[in-house]
Amino acid sequence: MKILICPDSFKDALPAADAARAIARGARRASSNLDILECPLADGGEGSLDALLAATGAERRTARVHDALGRPTRADWGWHAKSRTAYVELAEASGLQQLTPNERTALNSTTLGVGELIREALDAGAEHLLLTLGGSATNDGGAGMLTALGARLRDGEGHELTPGGAALAGLAELDLTGLDPRLAGLRVETAVDVDNPLLGERGASAVFGPQKGATPEDVARLDIALARLAEVTAETLDEDHRDLPGAGAAGGMGFAARAFLGAELRPGIELVMAQAGVEALMADADLVITGEGQLDGQSLAGKAPVGVSRAARRHGVPVVVLAGRLAPGWQAALDEGVTTAFALADGPMALDEALSRCAELLADRTESLVRLWIAAAGRQP
Repeated sequence: MKILICPDSFKDALPAADAARAIARGARRASSNLDILECPLADGGEGSLDALLAATGAERRTARVHDALGRPTRADWGWHAKSRTAYVELAEASGLQQLTPNERTALNSTTLGVGELIREALDAGAEHLLLTLGGSATNDGGAGMLTALGARLRDGEGHELTPGGAALAGLAELDLTGLDPRLAGLRVETAVDVDNPLLGERGASAVFGPQKGATPEDVARLDIALARLAEVTAETLDEDHRDLPGAGAAGGMGFAARAFLGAELRPGIELVMAQAGVEALMADADLVITGEGQLDGQSLAGKAPVGVSRAARRHGVPVVVLAGRLAPGWQAALDEGVTTAFALADGPMALDEALSRCAELLADRTESLVRLWIAAAGRQP
């Protein structure tokens, strides 16, 4: 009996690899006669680089870059020499989790470090870039990334704009003559975990700005600024991508990736699963166990458990989701291939306790469900 274990991370509790180990531990407590394969995943958010490195055997590299506030920092990226593929996770350089709540400023944060990582990949000879966009602290429409890659953004007096999304309101000229010419030979795939457009009530600023420190007044300023970026970009490139699903990902980085890097925007879980060869693994599995911190109605927009379940359904394999919390609307996942889902808590508990006991709770829930699964199959443990 073969079990494929492929969870995402449990935010603030366990990385995906640790979650997979905990689930496997519980399964082995239920029976020593199981063939268990651990395949930690990610949906394009934090932890995507780790999942991709584990799936592909790519080399982890480290570069000196700038964080979302322009401070020097170190960020990891991945390099797969055989395929000339680079893996860049935006959150490594410009991630929200790297900032304290008091440091979060959607008006002035920058994606400069992401562009610096892409430049590192180009220096290594990359021909294929897989860029994941979740977990950003930024709302600059990719302006910082463009600057790092040689573009120049100027105001009406010819002065270069200061970093951050707010400054884009004064954008008058987008000079791409200095853009790194090696980008022309780079195939870019971008992993997004949302389908929001760039602007408006479902746009980058309105939906994601508040968690990055934006007040209601800031949101209005940022939406106007990103609209100006979209207008100047359309005039410069004769293409308009502001309404593209996923353009609003990572404060408009989805827009920039498509407009300036020619990227294909795809659900992050699909890209990570493709790199990990999950479809082939599922074809030989009897049961799939996946999970993440919360399963709810929004999970259908591209979260890992639903992506896994949709793939498993194509192979006729049952899927169990283990979630820290089953929130309103989670039942919609049952129509996407999820067989059943369980919350981890074994009784009333505070959030801090649930987070600290996450590995233990995952193992316990898994042991129970695997024992039930074996009994239902009429087999001996």
